[in-house]
Amino acid sequence: MKILQINKSLYEKGGDAIVTLETGKLLHSMGHGVQYWGMDHPNNPHVFCSDHLLSFRDLNKPGGIFNRMRFAMDILYSLEARYKIQRVLESYHPDIVHLHNFAHQISPSILDAIKKYQIPVIMTMHDYKIVCASYLMYQSGKPCQACARKRYYNCLANRCVKGSLVKSVINTIEMYLHHRILHIYDNIDIFISPSMFLKEMLHSMDFKRRIEVIPNFIDTSRLQPQFDNKGYLLYFGRLSKEKGLKTFLFALQNLDVHAHIVGTGPFEQELRDLTDQLGLKNVVFRGYLRGDALYQEITGALCVILPSEWYENNPRSILESFAFGKPVIGADIGGIPELIGGGQYGMLFTPGDQEQLRACIIHCISHPDNIRKMGMDARTYVERNYNPKKYYKSLIEVYMTARNA
Repeated sequence: MKILQINKSLYEKGGDAIVTLETGKLLHSMGHGVQYWGMDHPNNPHVFCSDHLLSFRDLNKPGGIFNRMRFAMDILYSLEARYKIQRVLESYHPDIVHLHNFAHQISPSILDAIKKYQIPVIMTMHDYKIVCASYLMYQSGKPCQACARKRYYNCLANRCVKGSLVKSVINTIEMYLHHRILHIYDNIDIFISPSMFLKEMLHSMDFKRRIEVIPNFIDTSRLQPQFDNKGYLLYFGRLSKEKGLKTFLFALQNLDVHAHIVGTGPFEQELRDLTDQLGLKNVVFRGYLRGDALYQEITGALCVILPSEWYENNPRSILESFAFGKPVIGADIGGIPELIGGGQYGMLFTPGDQEQLRACIIHCISHPDNIRKMGMDARTYVERNYNPKKYYKSLIEVYMTARNA
């Protein structure tokens, strides 16, 4: 088969982009033709359709009033994206189009063009954008389901999009336009959810379309586990409010253990300030790391902490931690419990509860042999259940179902 993978970012910017690229590599290794389409960027790998990539858009830095107005219109319905995807389809003639994260910078305008060519369309959902105007389902420091049953006006009422009235207005209009007027997502044949939690949450919010659960995968053959460690705790990922890192910092007070925080994001300065206010000399901010530098951080950790306070989907950070033989202390929310299980591969605590997290950390420090055993079990678990072969088999079944529909 010839498969077109679509994501707004085509380099390793975030988990959705990594899944897009890794899925493409896996399909190519199994003999399929694979091409990518999204926004133009100097970090993109070479792609066949590079002449037809979408112009790069940084919505956090839109520039003057003209650009702001143009970006707002493109979020609702991008004519450039529709025109350029038509050129790609005419050049490449894919058998399947596999969508990932395409909201805002690309917009669903491409769905009209794809369906005109009667090409089956699959979408892997990496967040909650299909039902939530702000995509996070997180408001005022806690999980939120106010947009359930298409009550998107709550995004405007609560200024859910970065506290901005203008951005919240645009996202609210976007949701009503796409879901209530154009019904444009009806052009997607099958949706893929990486977690059972996301599937059940969407159905509970009155999203009635077909959803198949296919968890993310990781190729452990390229990752060597390290069951020994240097004794520090590790968080790696985006530094944003919903990740629960304040709870992590409070839990570290007066503990004789070092913690490394890897990543960048809009919450970084506030976390650094809180670290100073609490007098935490045992916390080190390592900045953004990737590749071998990140892997060295993971292999040196005693365990990995994921203190999220939003509905995490199927965090790749947990799979990577398990692949390196590291158990995870995670918040009992979203898709996290599906991966960590009942204590065999890590520990769970109530989101936002610093005392429970603190107790988990103390247990981790006090029982190094148990932590080592958890790490070994986690490595075996991820090898058996989240391997490329299993992912490929499930994905091809979805592709064939869509083609034969």
